[in-house]
Amino acid sequence: WIEGERVRTIAPLSVPPARPETASNIGWLRRYHPLKRIQSGRTGVCTARRASPGLVSFDPEPLEGARLPRTHLHPLRVALIVTVIVTALSYGAPLDYAATVVGGAFLAAVGWLVARHDIPTIRHFGVSLGGVVEPGPIDAKRVARDASKALAWALGLAVAIFVPFVIGFRIYWHVQQGFHFRPPASMFDEVLGQIVVIALPEEAFYRGYLMTALDDAWGTPWTVAKAKLGWGWIASSALFAAGHLLTEPNAQRLAVFFPALLFGWLRARTRGVGAPVLFHALCNIMAGTLTRGYGLTT
Repeated sequence: WIEGERVRTIAPLSVPPARPETASNIGWLRRYHPLKRIQSGRTGVCTARRASPGLVSFDPEPLEGARLPRTHLHPLRVALIVTVIVTALSYGAPLDYAATVVGGAFLAAVGWLVARHDIPTIRHFGVSLGGVVEPGPIDAKRVARDASKALAWALGLAVAIFVPFVIGFRIYWHVQQGFHFRPPASMFDEVLGQIVVIALPEEAFYRGYLMTALDDAWGTPWTVAKAKLGWGWIASSALFAAGHLLTEPNAQRLAVFFPALLFGWLRARTRGVGAPVLFHALCNIMAGTLTRGYGLTT
């Protein structure tokens, strides 16, 4: 699997394939044999079969149960530790800087758990962001291409859910008055803050690291609208909701479980966190606009 695409390599039967870019290197594909099933211990397995006389075809498949990068802690324990730290920081930091401190803590966790590792690991966890997070020079064309795709997914999904979103908002908050558009004090600060301070850190941790690590541990037996999902999708969304409840003790905060399911589906469908980040930010901006417009906040 390279950048989420399935590839096939053809190698002469007598010559082993080039060493894959894995963290473990597994002793040259665990005693390479051209007609054996070879498990890499990272992102996939190569099923070798004879393609034609003298050739062997290596057809990569997803590896169920892989947990990358290798740590001594289960992803749920990692999530518990990070949640405790983030909750403590949210109460200890000055109110005006609490969101920034919490976002920084999430990004630091993702940096330690994922971004400090090799390129295949970064891509596996979906936090490459067009190569910006990967070591090495940045390809501006790749960044622009991936960003445009992520934006198209986010805008398309936002348009699809806009009407039900507004209806659900009015029902949930028992809105009676009419809507009057009230812009934020600074639209630039609003958009930048929602993307960089809120959406990016949360999506990088919950959908990038946590959901992927749980999927590696538990598998993805379900297919939902062409996205491969499993219990990691549910568990990461539940922990996302629990984290919101802990930082702001209000049962209504648990409602974020449902948009988290959409964020998780989008991460699986697009194989990255770029689209979920933008969609998450759009949802927050829409909610803020409706809150101000219906006079639910001063």
